[in-house]
Amino acid sequence: MVTPQFNQIYHELLIINQKLQQEKLSQQEYALKLQKRERFITQREIQLCRHEAALIKIKGVEEEVHTKFQIMKEQHAAEIKQLSNVLKEKIKENKRLKTSFETLKELNDTLKKQLSDVTEQNKKLEVQSRKVQARLENLQRKHEFLSVQRSKEATFQDRKSVKLERAIAPAKAYKLPLNPHVYNLLTVLMDWISEQHLCKLIVDEDKENIPKLTGTLVSSRNCIKEKCVKLLPLVVEQLQWLPFVNPNLHFPVVKCIYWAVRQLNGNTQHTAMTSTMRRLGEDLFKGVVPKESQHNSSEHATDSKPKAASFFKSCNLSLRVVSTLIIIKVVTQADYLAQAFDSLCIDLKTEEGKVLFLDYQAVPIILTHLRISRKGILSNAIDSLLQMTTESRYLNRFLETCSNELFFRTCSVLLRSSNLDIQLLEKLSILLQKLSKIKSNKKMFELFTLHLMIQELLRTAHPDHTFLCINLNSILFNLGLIKNNPIESNENASD
Repeated sequence: MVTPQFNQIYHELLIINQKLQQEKLSQQEYALKLQKRERFITQREIQLCRHEAALIKIKGVEEEVHTKFQIMKEQHAAEIKQLSNVLKEKIKENKRLKTSFETLKELNDTLKKQLSDVTEQNKKLEVQSRKVQARLENLQRKHEFLSVQRSKEATFQDRKSVKLERAIAPAKAYKLPLNPHVYNLLTVLMDWISEQHLCKLIVDEDKENIPKLTGTLVSSRNCIKEKCVKLLPLVVEQLQWLPFVNPNLHFPVVKCIYWAVRQLNGNTQHTAMTSTMRRLGEDLFKGVVPKESQHNSSEHATDSKPKAASFFKSCNLSLRVVSTLIIIKVVTQADYLAQAFDSLCIDLKTEEGKVLFLDYQAVPIILTHLRISRKGILSNAIDSLLQMTTESRYLNRFLETCSNELFFRTCSVLLRSSNLDIQLLEKLSILLQKLSKIKSNKKMFELFTLHLMIQELLRTAHPDHTFLCINLNSILFNLGLIKNNPIESNENASD
């Protein structure tokens, strides 16, 4: 039997149990909250550790970045210093180019002034030449008229003398006009004069190449030129009689004429020689046909009928080449000059023709026709020089002959002209490329500023003109202005 005390105790225990259960539930809830907070704190700690590691890593990267930035800063400063030095050099080079341009401009103005003066003087000389030519023609007509009268008088007197001499001695209708051995003597003397005096004088002038000469030497050369002026009309007159003599004697006469003509420059070749030069050019170009009267008067000297004397069209190479050079020197007609240059180019394809071209120092004659005013003749003249640049044992001798101020001055004038055809530029570049291989010619290129003109041509050249660009690059390489040889690189590329 349950007592009331026991019930009370049970009731109290039940209340305590309920409170304990409530407390247990609250403790479980609190434990869950603690677990959640612990997990949150753990995750937060992990995040903080990650952030700390990231900060440590960022700190290391920052130091590395600072180091690299310092290195880049130093490199940038060094590059700025280098570029500043390059800029200073470019400024100096631009100043030098500006000075060279101003010098060239002044030289161009001077040349223009000289050209205008020469043009005016040329006009005056042309007027004087026409007057002198007209006077000369009048004098020639008067001379022919007087010669006819004298011949008539002489014929009349001869008839009288013949009638008187018939009673005394056997008749002689004509005297022998000329001893044929005289021409042998004259040709020997002409050979001697040409080879020992006139030829050597030209060689000495080419070697000296100095504008200032001693007074004695100048007077001596002027004297020789005056004698050549007197000699040439007489020798040219003898061309009419060459059909009546041995053909082997033609060459010494023409050779003497050549060296005498070479003594005459633009100043010496005054108007009095114009008709002589014109007649000389026509006789050498067309040949000399014997006249009937001359044949009748010389029939005692030769029994066979004389043949026409050929010079420009002769089968003898030496006679043909020298006659061609004289025609190129004295003739002004474009058709004659074109045929003469064509013939010269054909003869220069042989080794014998090249030797004659060099022995007779023909380069200065060709240079007189390297003018932009006559493009047709200019192309032919350059072709004749190019023919000499073909591979042969005389190539170096030819290049040495061209290695002088006259040749480079002529090329400089040509390159300054703005209306040169691309074909002419290519031909001229071949000549200059050959000459640039000679180290001593570098000063010639610099003296006439050819290297600057070539650089400008290369800069403005069209990319399609490959041959011209290769030659211009090769010239600059030979002069030491660029490092790579375009010819070798082109050959390697083709391989």
